[in-house]
Amino acid sequence: MSNSSVDAESFTSLASLHWCRQFTIAEIQLVTDNFDESSVIGRGGFGKVYRGTITNGVSCLDVAVKRLDTTSNQGASEFWAEVKMLSKLRHCHLVSLIGYCNDIQEMILVYEYMPRGTLEDYLHKLRAPLTWARRLKICLGAARGLDYLHNGTGINHGVIHRDVKSSNILLDDTWGAKISDFGLSKIGPINQADTGVNTIVKGTFGYLDPDYYQTGRLTRKSDVYAFGVILFEVLCEKRAVDRSLDEEQWGLASWAKDMIKEGRLKQIVDHNISDKISPRCLKEFAHLAVDCSNSYPKQRPTMARVIVALECILALQEKEDDKLQARGMTIFGKKMSTFVFPSIWKNSGIMFFLSVCP
Repeated sequence: MSNSSVDAESFTSLASLHWCRQFTIAEIQLVTDNFDESSVIGRGGFGKVYRGTITNGVSCLDVAVKRLDTTSNQGASEFWAEVKMLSKLRHCHLVSLIGYCNDIQEMILVYEYMPRGTLEDYLHKLRAPLTWARRLKICLGAARGLDYLHNGTGINHGVIHRDVKSSNILLDDTWGAKISDFGLSKIGPINQADTGVNTIVKGTFGYLDPDYYQTGRLTRKSDVYAFGVILFEVLCEKRAVDRSLDEEQWGLASWAKDMIKEGRLKQIVDHNISDKISPRCLKEFAHLAVDCSNSYPKQRPTMARVIVALECILALQEKEDDKLQARGMTIFGKKMSTFVFPSIWKNSGIMFFLSVCP
């Protein structure tokens, strides 16, 4: 399939995209208080992101407004690709595009606001460690979003995201994960054995599929590789690339796989969660991360198989958590044993509990 970047000329009539609202620049200025700096909630390769509120009759909706910077490396092709993709695709694990503005020199995208920010924020920026169970659920949600892109769009084409990374996994108020940023995405047939796209190599270093980098052949398995890096990121709480570390640790995926191969799996686990993971759960999760980040695309699992594996891993962890809860409570850092007095009090309908710290 040929390069499928989208421009204004090849773009389907915007009037037919009933999901997507076209804003005027005046409306955007009103929403962002004329792009006031106090409204900025993020900055990326595309430009600044502002928080605002739009009204629709009597209802109000919090939104994130992404404004293309004139100095950005991204441009019209990424803008129209994003509008096209998200106007046609709707899924609970994809961020929703509310609308866009294409006014003179302004290119602006308006999304649903995701109050908890990005997975990257919680792994690397905020001092609020995620629990292991929550990390698993976030990974599972993101996997379901990617599987929908690859196989479930219902438009006779699959979508290869091409920039899967922790900063592109957004979190809603219930910690639900949603895939975002489709500016680099490509489409390809899902009913053929060869679903690759020959294209100029683009993406984010550290998450970039080495096979795609070497051959220029982009496939759905390229997204799987990037997802494998995210799995390591979630497990180790280390960045995909970190040049502040020793040279052998610069690339997270290669370092983690080497450590696992040497039998040092437990040493790479984030200390905030190391005592919360059941041994079997840890082993299965690491095995999945290794499989996803395999150097050979054909040996990587599909995202559908990744979902099944993550569901099993989550079930293992929840079963272990239930066992721990059944054994007793933890309070002030000490294990508590619970005793029930089977006496006359019980017979009278009153149950007494005595908790003793060993």
